[in-house]
Amino acid sequence: MILEKYSIGIGDRFAHQGKAQLDALIKAKAQGVFIVPVWNKSYREHTIIKSVPADTRNEADEAVNAVGWKDAYYVDADHIGLKNVGDFMESSDFFTLDVADFISEISEERELHEFIKKQVKYVGIFDIPGIDESFQITVEMVEKTARKFLYAIKEAGKIYRHIESVKGKDAFVTEVSVDESNEPQTPVELFFILSAVAEEGIPAQTIAPKFTGRFNKGVDYVGDLQQFTKEFEEDIAIINFAIKEFSLPANLKLSIHSGSDKFSIYPPIRKALQKFDTGLHLKTAGTTWLEELIGLAMAGGDGLDIVKEVYKKAYFRFEELCKPYAAVIDINKDRLPSPEAVGRWDEGTYASTLRHDQKCELYNSNFRQLLHIGYKIAAEMVNRYLDGLVKHEKVIAQNVTENIYERHLKPIFIGE
Repeated sequence: MILEKYSIGIGDRFAHQGKAQLDALIKAKAQGVFIVPVWNKSYREHTIIKSVPADTRNEADEAVNAVGWKDAYYVDADHIGLKNVGDFMESSDFFTLDVADFISEISEERELHEFIKKQVKYVGIFDIPGIDESFQITVEMVEKTARKFLYAIKEAGKIYRHIESVKGKDAFVTEVSVDESNEPQTPVELFFILSAVAEEGIPAQTIAPKFTGRFNKGVDYVGDLQQFTKEFEEDIAIINFAIKEFSLPANLKLSIHSGSDKFSIYPPIRKALQKFDTGLHLKTAGTTWLEELIGLAMAGGDGLDIVKEVYKKAYFRFEELCKPYAAVIDINKDRLPSPEAVGRWDEGTYASTLRHDQKCELYNSNFRQLLHIGYKIAAEMVNRYLDGLVKHEKVIAQNVTENIYERHLKPIFIGE
């Protein structure tokens, strides 16, 4: 199973927007750009919403049949480990191996020694095609990288082999995620991480590294754009070199776990993709849930009532909702509107405050981040929320499709 050049993770918290999501990809295909969908939903999200992985598979299959999608599509077991991968085996054909919890755990000295010994040949002046500067590799650098990442990659190997024993060889797509490390990986670290991936026999088709800057949920990138551009291009060059050096899959590409809506990094990403003629996997899952809220608000009446209640309850359960996402949100509670104020808003005010349009004076990134992590509130409404999605399907779908196509696909893959 070989993942196509361009792919996008289109997670859907409540499994209702599959057709609207595909409509965005159909519009891109009409412009000559082929991007395959990957429905992704994590174990944590399933647990909060009380859904099961089969629900995601059902949504994908039904959407594909409904719109007549004839091309490839995938269902991702997002951020899984050995403890929970079993729940995803039957429904998934894409597995994101999350080993963040094992980064900085140290392997046995024998394993470290064996790995370092194999990398000694790279010690000295090291040049990578596509990177202007040379790297001075030392044994100490190799050892430091091994002590930080080798144990985690070996854990990824265990997860991969377990999946392979059930699914069969070449029957699924594998992604390795090291993006939740405390610090961004240097090009040298990524090179040796990929060496370890190859040593473990993991046929990774995408890898998600950690980049400089903040990738907060639902809002734009915060950081040094020039540094991000440098890291992104260097990572592509490292991957291209590692594919040949370690006999990794020829289609191995970067995966950006964006947390949704990192609009400012899209132009340099597009430029790099063109420069290196390479692929990309973009994860922007949370966007769809927020577009549901925007659509419900725009529908007015009971739709607006629902989203006002979601915000009110999220506001009063602020600490509870923020705790699991503390590392990927920056919410200034003092800049959140009061539930009483939101209760007086009309359709346009709510939608404009939430919609990610930084040119709009009503847009509030704190409001948006809180609602991004507030899907638990909607899940607790059960039928009331889901019935609202069905009743106001048309206006919601318009927002979902427009958002994915105009704000994500066009800037990266098509061009303005």
